[in-house]
Amino acid sequence: MHTIMLKAKLHMARVTHAVLNYEGSCAIDGDLLDLAGIRENEQIQIYNVENGERFTTYAIRGEEGSKLISINGAAAHLAAPGHRIIICSYAHYSQAELACHQPALVYLQEGNDVSHTSNIIPVQLA
Repeated sequence: MHTIMLKAKLHMARVTHAVLNYEGSCAIDGDLLDLAGIRENEQIQIYNVENGERFTTYAIRGEEGSKLISINGAAAHLAAPGHRIIICSYAHYSQAELACHQPALVYLQEGNDVSHTSNIIPVQLA
């Protein structure tokens, strides 16, 4: 049996571009992809904090150091420059792999600069 688990997350990224007339996908600064361990062409889920839209696409590599987060193609209707989004990838893990699995969590601040990284999501308090 395999379990689908969070693999990586770019938390509170800011959309820098929304390009309707593009083939599709989400271009992400290559440095951010590498830090999160998200591969080019990997399926990602995007959650728009501003309007609640949730959609699936795939990651493409953007210029390293550019801080680029570009929502492309039809998804450009779902997010606009300046919107805060959460980008997640998931993977299937075997029971043996679950024992040591930790997601790569990258927290971003204004301008898509890295605030900090972690492997543990804090416990939510009541």
